[in-house]
Amino acid sequence: MIVIFQWIFNILLIVVSIALIILVLAQQGKQAGLSGAIAGGAETFFGKKKARSIEGLLEKLTKICAVIFLVLALAMLLIQQVPVAPVV
Repeated sequence: MIVIFQWIFNILLIVVSIALIILVLAQQGKQAGLSGAIAGGAETFFGKKKARSIEGLLEKLTKICAVIFLVLALAMLLIQQVPVAPVV
């Protein structure tokens, strides 16, 4: 029974890891360079609606995936600590 949970958690951990990588790569960088220094006022004006934009959605999904990843990793650690009875 423990082996089945290990397989399920392994598959879930791989899926969440791939989703987390995709979400992080899909986000824009925070550093805008020289154009950000010149047009910095526009960023503060449009930054207020960030939570409703795709960037805000990506940030929320990234945080959720990171928490799920940590919980799955800790669950995998706990499952591997349980001794498995030998099959006779």
